[in-house]
Amino acid sequence: MLALRPNCECCDCDLPNGAANARICSFECTFCAACAETLLGNVCPNCGGGFVPRPGRPARDWKGGNFLGRYPAGTQPRHPVDLDAHRAFARAIAPIPAEQR
Repeated sequence: MLALRPNCECCDCDLPNGAANARICSFECTFCAACAETLLGNVCPNCGGGFVPRPGRPARDWKGGNFLGRYPAGTQPRHPVDLDAHRAFARAIAPIPAEQR
């Protein structure tokens, strides 16, 4: 189940459940669309993967208790990215398409 982390790990903006600008990698590293696309160049600074839009969790119990009230979004913020270290890391792998990294 997605943790629905509460913030961008780069700029620290809020990314609540349902935020249309939330992006995640396959390890759920969480960033806003602006940071993922511009500052990070679609390279996760933690794993090297690419980003996709993060789905939201239903706010209402439509079926089987699978909703935000039963499974709340995460509240533990993540630490900001070291952009200098990321640039050095991403330089070699950025040209490789995200789905092939």
